[in-house]
Amino acid sequence: MSDQASRTITPAKKLKGFLHIIAGSMFSGKTEELMRRLRRAEYAKQNVITIKHLIDNRSHHQCILSHNGQERSAHPVNNTPQGIKSILDLAGPSVDVVGFDEVQFFSKELIPVIMTLIEQGKQIIVAGLDLDFRGEPFGIMPKLMALADKVTKLQAICHSCGNESHYSQRIINGKPAEYDDPIVLVGASESYESRCRSCFSINQKPNVLQSHL
Repeated sequence: MSDQASRTITPAKKLKGFLHIIAGSMFSGKTEELMRRLRRAEYAKQNVITIKHLIDNRSHHQCILSHNGQERSAHPVNNTPQGIKSILDLAGPSVDVVGFDEVQFFSKELIPVIMTLIEQGKQIIVAGLDLDFRGEPFGIMPKLMALADKVTKLQAICHSCGNESHYSQRIINGKPAEYDDPIVLVGASESYESRCRSCFSINQKPNVLQSHL
């Protein structure tokens, strides 16, 4: 081996991060699972931050809340360009793991931000609804699930029959919501029930599902 070759040092390859998606219907335990994984990262001495969408006002302004009452401090962010850009500042060089709750509420501009954080070597764990109340793919979740290194899909228990469920049935005045109702309605058991495919009901327009295939 020549002296020049012996002096050549190959630089260490920078490790990239990963994207883990936790998806499912309402009441399937998505937020609880997100909290559990973030706590594990903290036990491993990693620096963790949690981000929520500002639209989710079911809990204190600066925390996320699971349906079983667990809370965790979080940074509320909106969909403005300034809000999305602020995530890069929040997840600075000292941060190892970034958790996002209710990610379906974020705009598509969040996706390149998440990919940038992954390139920086950060672990990204997000939780969100994969289907909206109409039973159709929700917001940016389909693309994030396609880009993810790992997808965990959780199921709830059907409110009607007790079988496993993956639909979020919106209830208005005791009846299923209409297809044309607003997609976003933040709520819990007063507005939603978990339903299996057989018990799920929506007043769909003709051939609406075929139009998405």
